[in-house]
Amino acid sequence: MKLTRKTITRTTVATAAGASVLALAACGGGGGSASADAFSVLVNVENTEVPAVLETLAAGACSAEAEAMPLEIETTPQTNLDQQLQLLAGQGALPVLFSAGNAPSLTAELADAGHIADFSEVLGDLGIADQIEPAAVSTIESLYGGFRALPFEYNVEGIWYNKQIFADNGIDEPETFDDLVSAAGALSDAGVQPFSASGEQGWPLTRLISGYIFRDLGPDALQKVADGEASLTDPEYVAAAQAIADLGAEGWFGEGVGSIDMATSENQFLNGSAAMFYMGSWFLSGLNDPEMNQIGTENVGFMPFPAVEGGAGDRTQLAANVGLPLTMNANLVNDDTTPWLECIVENYGATALAQENRVSGFALNDEVEDIPELTAMVQDQVANTETTVLWFEALLSAEATTTAQRNAAPLVTGSISAEEFMQKVQGDQ
Repeated sequence: MKLTRKTITRTTVATAAGASVLALAACGGGGGSASADAFSVLVNVENTEVPAVLETLAAGACSAEAEAMPLEIETTPQTNLDQQLQLLAGQGALPVLFSAGNAPSLTAELADAGHIADFSEVLGDLGIADQIEPAAVSTIESLYGGFRALPFEYNVEGIWYNKQIFADNGIDEPETFDDLVSAAGALSDAGVQPFSASGEQGWPLTRLISGYIFRDLGPDALQKVADGEASLTDPEYVAAAQAIADLGAEGWFGEGVGSIDMATSENQFLNGSAAMFYMGSWFLSGLNDPEMNQIGTENVGFMPFPAVEGGAGDRTQLAANVGLPLTMNANLVNDDTTPWLECIVENYGATALAQENRVSGFALNDEVEDIPELTAMVQDQVANTETTVLWFEALLSAEATTTAQRNAAPLVTGSISAEEFMQKVQGDQ
């Protein structure tokens, strides 16, 4: 069996456990044309998990497919990805599978130009559409305007909380935002910092704003802003920013939130200094590490953003993102490539969970043993979710995204008002 990996920049990468280190040959120019006799995959070089799992599949569950059509992996730096995809598309040289562009709009543009496969049709024709979790399909469709990517990693987001601190203070898991405010007040009165968040990063705070927006106005609320049907400066959107600003006005994010970096905010939760922490399921690596997690996995709970009383959304609509999405070249969907695609779809989920402790959006067709309890909980959340929502910046322009994240800490510290915050973001959209 031939197994090769190429890269646009010369480097070496360790393969999956038990496999040897592969020398990566440099490619000149635009990366060359996709090999007609290879199952070619282009990923950003920072993405080491997908290549490792694909190589495991090539040596195991997908060995027959790899024998017929060898796996060929090419990498490019994340910062060069969009440019590389545009160049290859212009040359008619896109590989079979490739990482979705950094900007969701690029994926839509490539799809409109006929370069990206519609997985609802491709997987439907193969009879394996049910192998993708509905929650993942919902997220992909919202982000890319169609089922145009596969969820090689899938993250859900919500509020992690310290069960022991809640129990010690007689607090049940909040189901509504009013419950959340009451819980935070009780914790503060007991001398416990209610929330930890990185104001330096900004986005952990804007996630709270979008959480409120989706629960109050419904799962399409930010799509309406992107489509020009609504504005962030509308009173009902400003109310969401005000709700989060009010949490900050109470001092519930602790002192110096604007200078708190991500590592510090994580540690505040992991060492028991703060009772709640909004974060995605990628945080599992820290939660499952006994050296980092000083409160113990048995004391960690997870809740979706609470409902807003009378709102159009509900807490079953998890916030989610596709961390490692790959798309498929519409022009290379054929009898040679679809056996590989079918094998990946049917086997990637269990292999990634067992090998990388990584939750994906693929169904689990094999039993995986010794899964950490919190990881299993997230996998169940994904499997039992039908509708998902995005995050505050998902549909914003790059400039508006920067503006939102830079001004999130000033919002919760009272340096700017909710109206000013939304005006700044909307103005750069």
